[in-house]
Amino acid sequence: MKRFGNKLIVKLLVAIAISFVVSLCMMTLITFFYVYLSKKNEATEHSLLISYLLMLLQYSVGIFTFIVVFLLMVRKKIVYLKRISESVHQIANGKLGLAIKLESRDELTQLAQNINYMSNQLENKFEHERQLERAKNELITNVSHDLRTPLTSIIGYLDLLKKEQYASKEQYQEYLETIYSKSKRLKYLIDELFEYTHLSSPDVLLNLNEVDLSGLLEQIVGEYIPIFENEQLSIQKSITEENVPVFMDIEMMVRVYDNLFMNAIKYSMKPSEIQISLDIFSSKAILKVSNRAKKPPVEEVNKLFERFFRGDKARKDNQGSGLGLAISKRIVELHNGSIHAEYKEGWMSFIIEHPIHL
Repeated sequence: MKRFGNKLIVKLLVAIAISFVVSLCMMTLITFFYVYLSKKNEATEHSLLISYLLMLLQYSVGIFTFIVVFLLMVRKKIVYLKRISESVHQIANGKLGLAIKLESRDELTQLAQNINYMSNQLENKFEHERQLERAKNELITNVSHDLRTPLTSIIGYLDLLKKEQYASKEQYQEYLETIYSKSKRLKYLIDELFEYTHLSSPDVLLNLNEVDLSGLLEQIVGEYIPIFENEQLSIQKSITEENVPVFMDIEMMVRVYDNLFMNAIKYSMKPSEIQISLDIFSSKAILKVSNRAKKPPVEEVNKLFERFFRGDKARKDNQGSGLGLAISKRIVELHNGSIHAEYKEGWMSFIIEHPIHL
């Protein structure tokens, strides 16, 4: 009954009924007044004309009363409707995020709620578009800078070879080796950029298969042990022996693990150790890769997942594309997982949460 009473049509019908009753009362009063005059013999020989005039007055007063009472009763709704109209006009002129004050619980309030929701969604959408535009401009700037560096070197050394500005065959060979390494670097950057662009597409497809995550990690870690040992790094494993069924695109996720292990090598103190653990918590498998580091690569370690953001060591050595961890994060998110970094008491850690297939 309360919901029914909040319906706009009910409120309008009530206003019409009350207006009709009040106007009927006014018309009745005029009728009684005419009867009173007749009884007092105050009607003249023009009583027929007077009757018509009184009838006209009666209907005029009734209509006027109906209109006045109805407008008084729906005045708030009219004002509220006008406010909604003005707010929509302001939103249309760019004042996104504008909120209309909600009153009562009828259809006009529901309309205001829908307009508020639309206004908020439009504001979020336009803000998202602005962020994408800024990100696109930043991407173009960073790509241009990172591609220009090796390309400039290649052109410079090719110009030296073209002008035969080398002192010996050994120097000639040295120039060729430099051109070759810079060309490989350029190809690597282009491949990374292409991969990130591909993964950022909303229609990217995954080749999902159920995999035992613990067995897969044991295999990958085993392959990396010689690399770690060559870098004076020892491995401390704590991988659960339970079967951990996870749906994943194996090729993509192996790339993520490769990236984490290579980052552990890059940022580790040497000699030291690397800790790799896999545990099960509720319906999630938590993979943690930790390495010893004197200080974090950056103050806010999760910025490492931003596009083209590189740690101090990577920038100093001019290594990495700045897209590796951004690509890793995108791959994990495509698998409905999450990845983050943390630095505590001299340990730099990357943590991946995988949803377990139950």
